[in-house]
Amino acid sequence: MQGALVIHPDREGRDGARLPAARLEEAAGLAMALDLEVRETMAVNLRKLTPATLFGKGKVEEIGALVEDFDCQVVIIDDALSPVQQRNLEKAWAAKVMDRTGLILEIFARRARTREGRLQVELARLSYEKSRLVRTWTHLERQRGGMGVMGGPGETQIETDRRLIADKIRKLKLELIEVRRTRTLQRASRKRVPFPTVALVGYTNAGKSTLFNRLTDSHVVAEDMLFATLDPTLRTLKLPDGRPAILSDTVGFISDLPHELVEAFRATLEEVKEADVVLHVRDIASEESAAQADDVRKVLSRLGVNMEERRILEVWNKADLLAADALPDLIHDARRADPPAVLVSAVTGQGCAALLTSVATLVDEAPPVDIYAPAGEGAAIAWLYRNGRVLERNDGKDGSVRLAVSLSPQAMGQFEQMFPQAEMRAH
Repeated sequence: MQGALVIHPDREGRDGARLPAARLEEAAGLAMALDLEVRETMAVNLRKLTPATLFGKGKVEEIGALVEDFDCQVVIIDDALSPVQQRNLEKAWAAKVMDRTGLILEIFARRARTREGRLQVELARLSYEKSRLVRTWTHLERQRGGMGVMGGPGETQIETDRRLIADKIRKLKLELIEVRRTRTLQRASRKRVPFPTVALVGYTNAGKSTLFNRLTDSHVVAEDMLFATLDPTLRTLKLPDGRPAILSDTVGFISDLPHELVEAFRATLEEVKEADVVLHVRDIASEESAAQADDVRKVLSRLGVNMEERRILEVWNKADLLAADALPDLIHDARRADPPAVLVSAVTGQGCAALLTSVATLVDEAPPVDIYAPAGEGAAIAWLYRNGRVLERNDGKDGSVRLAVSLSPQAMGQFEQMFPQAEMRAH
């Protein structure tokens, strides 16, 4: 296992509410998610940026001594590095240097499983690599151009690599167009079935996948690790009244999510834009919970998701990690929160019943209607229980049934076509 030194450059005023120690811990977690052995971490106060190396000369030498002392093969810089800075630091420290963007891209490349996920990661990686091309090809020092014109060191190789990367990017975009067309068709097919959709979003490691498993009785990967799951997963969710919904688990967000990844995963995260209800899962036991929630809102805003126009429900997860005397105040705060919040523990199941009840309330898209089904119309009644929210039921002595049901406009149209003999009136 390769040893790593993790460095967080603490720029004054950049991180806002984020503490340098928390940022450093997160960067170390990203390194461990890449199967690196973190041998040392340090936060460096960065008052002035040095264009060539980011850090000043003295700090570069100090870090170089640490790299040698701890026998580190990789140095992680929790910041964005220019191609020149990355090259110069690698020369100075004789070790591989990765910035925050490169580190996250490498994690995504390892974890993506579906064809769409792999294509998206590869597109993001190539977009990133395109800016990393610098003149380091010494084997082309004397390469000549046509007609006797002397080319600069490595110039032809850089142009060739840029052309090859541009060609790959074009091909990947064409493949993604086809994949996204298929996803759009699948989404349209789901819309024809009047099931409400619920999307989970949240900071990475907030417990989304654990909550997903708890609510749907599934077994998707859920580990105490940053970006344990990447590809979106959809399962059927049973609401308290028996009505089914579709629950989707999306990739976790993180502060300073690379622009390349936001663009590449735009199609995947369209599940959030199309959802009837968005569950924003927060690690309420973390001191960084508020700052992480703000990071999630920023990424959603970059994706064009207007949080004010969505039905948002905050899920304050990991209640089992809180002290018992802190729970009453948090429950009180959750009730008064805007948007509303539900305190849960995905591990123990605490609060999950209340969460499902809240979701069922939010997915009601229309006021209830009274539906009268004559005797023998069991199929119509069963359909209403599967596709609507039954609020009240009265059974007649003659075998007829009168139901007060909340249905989406689409479901109501389907019911009228399938069961024209049933009477429908305003509640």
